[in-house]
Amino acid sequence: MTIVVTGTLEKFSREQAEEAIKARGGKSPGSVSKKTTALVLGEAPGASKISKARELGIPILDEAAFEQLLVDGKLSG
Repeated sequence: MTIVVTGTLEKFSREQAEEAIKARGGKSPGSVSKKTTALVLGEAPGASKISKARELGIPILDEAAFEQLLVDGKLSG
């Protein structure tokens, strides 16, 4: 999975979120593309990433959904 994180998460620093994704075999690039599996939205997110995700039909997750994804490896919703 390719997960992009934007904004500030409460329970993870950006580095911790990226490490959590990579530790599970995923990728965490800095920008949204057609290869992106999901966008994780924190506080004060980048508007361009949100609009790109919406344009491409990519799921947008809050922090709770991101945590669940880390646990079970499945996108809920």
